[in-house]
Amino acid sequence: MLKAWKWYQHCLSSHPVKTQIVSSGTLWGIGDIGAQYITHSTATSLLPKSQNEGAEFKINWKRVAITSMFGFGFVGPVGHFWYEGLDKFIRLRFLLQPKSPRFVATKVAADGIIFGPFDLFVFFTYMGFSTGKNVAQVKEDVKRDFLPALILEGGVWPIFQVVNFRYVPVRYQLLYVNVFCLIDSAFLSWIEQQKNAPWKQWFTSFQPLKERGGEV
Repeated sequence: MLKAWKWYQHCLSSHPVKTQIVSSGTLWGIGDIGAQYITHSTATSLLPKSQNEGAEFKINWKRVAITSMFGFGFVGPVGHFWYEGLDKFIRLRFLLQPKSPRFVATKVAADGIIFGPFDLFVFFTYMGFSTGKNVAQVKEDVKRDFLPALILEGGVWPIFQVVNFRYVPVRYQLLYVNVFCLIDSAFLSWIEQQKNAPWKQWFTSFQPLKERGGEV
């Protein structure tokens, strides 16, 4: 384990962007496998025992590849420059003491208001187009999945980021984020695979009546 850590440190120092791209893509792929397993287990648990016995879990490698590409193409490079740039911007623009309560709170707020929603929007849009859906279908998917994911992640992710911005050196903040992206990628993939699950309808019930066709 120590050798692996030193090897990662060396890669991060020599090729920071490439290292984050590879690690992000790998972790998002693993996370999608976890999401597929969770979805399979949930579905089979609802089946009669006679049918459940023959329900073997098979990995959808095409979906794993698609999700991994999101990590390779977006999370790795964009995440690298976002966290490096965010730290510099907060320090130089607001002249706040690094790791102070105001410094950490400002970074958490900026991350949650700017990068969080943007990341979710890109993910659901990308997943829709990559599976062959048209613009109208992708728009419906984003409308269906974006708000539930944003609300559920918004209640948990800021806690992780407080720890990240307060205690983790800037150099390793991306590694910290990537580790939790293993869980986050599984969660987002699970959200996307849930399609029109009944629990998602609860979130849409808060839309204005005008958007819901004037229903009372």
